[in-house]
Amino acid sequence: MRSPSAKIGQKLRLAFIGCGGISELHIKTLQKFADVEIVGGADLNPERLEVMKNKYGFTKLYKDYHEMLKELKPAAVSVCTPNGVHAPATIAALAAGAHVITEKPMAMTPRECQDMIDAAKKANKKLVAGFQYRYHPATQMLKRARDAGEFGNIMFVKCQALRRRGIPNWGVFGQKHLQGGGPMIDIGVHVIEMAHYVMGSPRPIAASGKTWTYMGNKPSDVASQWPNWDWKTYTVEDLAIGQIRFENGALMQIEAAFAAHIEKDVWNFSLVGDKGGCNWDPPALFADHFGTMINSKPAFIADGNFDFLFQQKLRNFVDGCLTGSALEAPGEAGMAVQKILDGVYRSSDAGGKEVGIE
Repeated sequence: MRSPSAKIGQKLRLAFIGCGGISELHIKTLQKFADVEIVGGADLNPERLEVMKNKYGFTKLYKDYHEMLKELKPAAVSVCTPNGVHAPATIAALAAGAHVITEKPMAMTPRECQDMIDAAKKANKKLVAGFQYRYHPATQMLKRARDAGEFGNIMFVKCQALRRRGIPNWGVFGQKHLQGGGPMIDIGVHVIEMAHYVMGSPRPIAASGKTWTYMGNKPSDVASQWPNWDWKTYTVEDLAIGQIRFENGALMQIEAAFAAHIEKDVWNFSLVGDKGGCNWDPPALFADHFGTMINSKPAFIADGNFDFLFQQKLRNFVDGCLTGSALEAPGEAGMAVQKILDGVYRSSDAGGKEVGIE
């Protein structure tokens, strides 16, 4: 696959920092792009380097990403590490002269995000936050509706990323010092970012929230989507509830859970404006027309599966690197979402009191 705007024969030399499971989704997509050459990868875990060698045939593999950047001099880097490494790896790659796409969330704190943005500006390189759900066909449909004024003044948005029993039993998702938090920062981030995108990306000014841990820090003794998680190292929340106030007066409520006593998993956001509203799953618009309350549903909408979403987000990044075309999710988008996440966690640490967002 080639972007129509890319020069014939031009290839983007790309390397990976972090070769865990999420990197494989990147690799499988990027290998389909005729204008990308994957030149190597770095990971502290030798087992992951073996996977890269044996499964994908990579030969330039390193335990130290600084060494990789120095020797390979990639034009672009995909950062697929645990959250706590996003900022230092990104800043190092930018300083080495590479464009960077970093997996979500962009970093651990807004301060780290700002450091990453500053580093990109200093190096005159592209920085992208890996938010794939804004490319989902349902998200794009609702954005077009908002752009057309279908919702009017948006007053309220409700985001839900809820699992009945889905505590990850792999990686470091239960370790707060490496991830920054649990379901709010891991899965809630997806629904928050696409809802904020559809809203028109208003500036958050205050947050309140509360988190609870009641299951992940105990052995899995009930049926679970992924049983036998590492409960002894589990230091993140099971459930997080937050509310964000925006500069334009709108409110966003957020519900995120790895383990909640609910009927079924929920992945959705709904929006209420003074002229109309919407739902993401199933996608629908709600408004008054011809003196009647009307519900509008698409007769057809494309399948927004992971293959499609990763193709869209990585295609946008590659095109931005090769041709300078507009980035759909630049570092500033990652910063806005990080401020929302950070506000909820800070409020919870303060006993649920509202905290300001600068």
